[in-house]
Amino acid sequence: MRERQSKRVVRSGRKQARSAPAAPRPAIRDWTAGTPVFVPQGYEPGYDYPLLVWLSDPTSARFDLGRVMSRLSLRNFVAVQAMGGGTAVSRAVDRVRERLSIHPRRVWLLGHGAGGTEAFRIACRDPESFAGVVSLGGPFPLDEGLFARVGAVRRMPMLYCCRNSTAAASAAHTDRTLRLFHAAGAMLAMRIYKGTEGLSKAMLGDVNRWLMDETCGTAAGLRAHVA
Repeated sequence: MRERQSKRVVRSGRKQARSAPAAPRPAIRDWTAGTPVFVPQGYEPGYDYPLLVWLSDPTSARFDLGRVMSRLSLRNFVAVQAMGGGTAVSRAVDRVRERLSIHPRRVWLLGHGAGGTEAFRIACRDPESFAGVVSLGGPFPLDEGLFARVGAVRRMPMLYCCRNSTAAASAAHTDRTLRLFHAAGAMLAMRIYKGTEGLSKAMLGDVNRWLMDETCGTAAGLRAHVA
């Protein structure tokens, strides 16, 4: 009887499912206080990576650079979170370039919420410093004369991702934005998403594909000035 019970225990042990290994956490560095840096998996020092400079929304919940990049891409980009305006962005870019291999003409400015509006603002005022700009939920600041350097701004691709809204004010702002970009001959791609979820995996996946198309040049012959 004891021998049979022992065999049953062995068989039961063989059937126990093994837990899957935990996914590796993104590598986040903090070389100076308040400057989190994302280093892609399999980082190769001899390759010049595109750099994503993130501006978070100071009015929303805490921005998690590692979580955002794990949804966007774990391998394609180096990323840094910058705090503040244009001076802070320049300082963050310099700090990353001192330690990691970054392509000098592939520095992208991205922002979430109010950080997206600030990303538009900074990039249009200094268009030679950035490959392009992405705003996730931050509307373009229409009444600030940001097309004063229209010759340089119109060569800079921009992406605006926003949530679907029936508010008349939001629809009117979108209409004015599209008219402005069309009149200036500038490049704005727009993606509209249903629901209220923040930086969703679907949204960040679209950002990754758009950035890679622009970085690799595959979208150059296909995109319209306003999409």
